[in-house]
Amino acid sequence: MSEPHRLRRGEGYEVCDDERRCPAVLFSSAEFLFIFLPVVLVGYYIFFRGMRQAQNILLLLCSLFFYAWGNPRFLPVMLLSIAMNYGFGRWVHEWKKQEKGLKKPIIAAVSANLSILYIFKYLVFTVESVNALGLGIPVPGIDLPIGISFFTFQALSYVLDVASGRSQVQRSILDLGLYISFFPQLIAGPIVKYETVAEQIQGRVETWADFSSGCSRFLIGLGKKVLLANQLAVVADRVFNTSPDALSTSLAWLGSLCYTLQIYYDFSGYSDMAIGLGRMFGFHFLENFDYPYAACSITQFWRKWHISLSTWFRDYLYIPLGGNRVEYRDQLRNLFVVWLLTGIWHGANWTFIAWGLLYALLLCLERYGHLGKGWPTPLRWAYTFLMVDLLWVIFRSDSLGYAGGFLLTMLGFSGTGNTDFLTSLYLHENSLILALAVLFAFPFAPWLRKKLEDIQSKRDLSLLWDLPYALALTAIGLASVCFLVKGTYNPFIYFRF
Repeated sequence: MSEPHRLRRGEGYEVCDDERRCPAVLFSSAEFLFIFLPVVLVGYYIFFRGMRQAQNILLLLCSLFFYAWGNPRFLPVMLLSIAMNYGFGRWVHEWKKQEKGLKKPIIAAVSANLSILYIFKYLVFTVESVNALGLGIPVPGIDLPIGISFFTFQALSYVLDVASGRSQVQRSILDLGLYISFFPQLIAGPIVKYETVAEQIQGRVETWADFSSGCSRFLIGLGKKVLLANQLAVVADRVFNTSPDALSTSLAWLGSLCYTLQIYYDFSGYSDMAIGLGRMFGFHFLENFDYPYAACSITQFWRKWHISLSTWFRDYLYIPLGGNRVEYRDQLRNLFVVWLLTGIWHGANWTFIAWGLLYALLLCLERYGHLGKGWPTPLRWAYTFLMVDLLWVIFRSDSLGYAGGFLLTMLGFSGTGNTDFLTSLYLHENSLILALAVLFAFPFAPWLRKKLEDIQSKRDLSLLWDLPYALALTAIGLASVCFLVKGTYNPFIYFRF
């Protein structure tokens, strides 16, 4: 690489000086597909078949290796999280047996977990923000462990589920370690609540049907990432790495659209792969996406996008604060608190704070101002997609100043004019990718599958769906491998959180 490859801490990204320091065992990498995963599957299903505890230990060790591959210095943080939350869980359990109040152990657990998250993710941002006021505090050199927001929230959910009685205490630190560090969803979600998989740690049942569907789901996610997200990233990165003043209005809109589609296929692709990998080993994770760009309101969008994060904040923050059961003023407070923290969770930058607060404002306008109520469905969809697209600009930008300039260019108040040659060139070169990305961002595939299965069942045509589906998956897999062989390094966006 001609220049150091750095992931911006200002967007909640880890500092990554070059590819060797970034996680090499990516799902969409040859190392993972042809070495790591086959080795784990052979050990799991051949050497330790029928030995549940041995299988769990194998998965735990492989998960820790997976996490340590890119930068072993982050492994102690993971081990500390496991040991610390195992102790908090036992503390909560013992005090429950003695019928003591749980306020003290819960506060200790929340404080300890969030303190670690703050030190690694937000301390540098805090010092830099204070220094902007004229102080000269030395900025600490702290690298951000990959996925720390994800595994911290998972670890917290264990302690909180034990405290609430939704789950029993985990007496094996090895099994708890597997839950916190399980490699399929370790570094980019979905955030798996402990109550969801508590019984599966020891009591899961592996079947060929699950393994087969897991492989299919993994291939779909791989195709989303490699064939769509990575290609859309070429345009999005080119546009967002350019000063807004040097962009035309049409190119700014194209860049924002490409990023809007890129982040969906990148993140939902990772979630598909994580869910598929979990299913290969008998684990069933909840869905994380449900065609969010088909939503006709901001409220509906957030019921379909990053469902595990929305659910986590709802169950562990919004409802305990009183949710919708309190007075109107307190409901507004709860909503803004949740969305302020949602923005902060995504990264240490004022852009994320603005992004979260703007979503809170839109949700308030919909819920209490009835924004969009009574509008025709196409208009409600257009409004929702437009707001989401504009807010992704803020999310993607390095600073509020850049975001403001970019939005002004999109609105025609800045930039080099309405259109330019680059827009036409990018549209011509990426027309097929854009068409497929738009098509499959909506529930076209489920609709087609249902139609074909209905015809299949009525006319007893057993291969009408199954054979084309198998061929399509094979084509996706082969095409993805070809792109990986000739492609360049492109980490998942949500590794950065």
